[in-house]
Amino acid sequence: MAAFLLRRLFSAVLVLFAISVLVFLIFFATPGVDPAARIAGRNADPETLAQVRASFGLDQPLPVRYAMMMGHLFVTRDLESYVNRGAQVIPQVLRAAPVTLSLVLGAAVIWMVLAVVMGTTAARLRGTILDPVIMLLGVIGVSLPVYWVGEVVNLLTQSRLRDSLFSWVPPLGYVPFGQDPLQWALHLLFPWLTLAVLYAGIYARLLRSELVTALEEDYVRTARAKGVSEWRILIRHALRCSLIPIVSLFGLDFGALVGGAALLTEVVFGLPGVGRLTYEALQKVDLPMIMGTVLYAAFFVVLANAAVDLLYARLDPRVRRG
Repeated sequence: MAAFLLRRLFSAVLVLFAISVLVFLIFFATPGVDPAARIAGRNADPETLAQVRASFGLDQPLPVRYAMMMGHLFVTRDLESYVNRGAQVIPQVLRAAPVTLSLVLGAAVIWMVLAVVMGTTAARLRGTILDPVIMLLGVIGVSLPVYWVGEVVNLLTQSRLRDSLFSWVPPLGYVPFGQDPLQWALHLLFPWLTLAVLYAGIYARLLRSELVTALEEDYVRTARAKGVSEWRILIRHALRCSLIPIVSLFGLDFGALVGGAALLTEVVFGLPGVGRLTYEALQKVDLPMIMGTVLYAAFFVVLANAAVDLLYARLDPRVRRG
């Protein structure tokens, strides 16, 4: 197990290095892309451009510039934005990370609970009218764009029904958990539900499919022959085996969302998370900020992949020899 862990750690570091090089080359080595012109402004004269290149080290060879940026990002941790002079990248990412983590953690709890309830109920009632009805609800949830759902929610809670049904809903924004836990939860309640709608449908359909397959296995027939009730078979036997692919999918989705894939939800509800920070950096072509947020996202995706692999290795020793 220790050797497998070391291999996964080495591959994770290698992937992060490859991603950092790729992102750097895309923004610094692409023909026609001149960061100095972006920093100095459209009408900058050649002398100003030369001064900007010297000030930011943009006149150095690509390997040197890459090493300088990685040094400022990971060693001295003082990498500064090209757009907002003096604003450091790492503090901004660290301020945005708890917002995204709060959003994704709450939504993940909701969608997993909904998925387990919907998936197990549909599998238990397969062949009845409720089975396709539950799965239809899942399809509807998957089909609705998160951005549209969020806008409709805001229309109802912040405008149309604000003075009647939703007078208790706070304005859009974010309140840190340490400042006021109740307001933290109230500000995130509808973002949680909006994000959970999409993933609950996906996971419910996958779980139902896995449960239906598991209920046809020999060990389930043996349990039935012993007189075990259907609900007990479903929960104690079939569900435990069916959750393995769900855990795998959850790890990948969770890593991607924490890395910034919850961008649309953050933008709609005014949450200053990592996704929104990346979106604003891309609009301004703020290369250091883009590098910082992309590596942050890559770290969580790689971490989630490694966690899933370690879980599989724990459950199935054959994976460790792969």
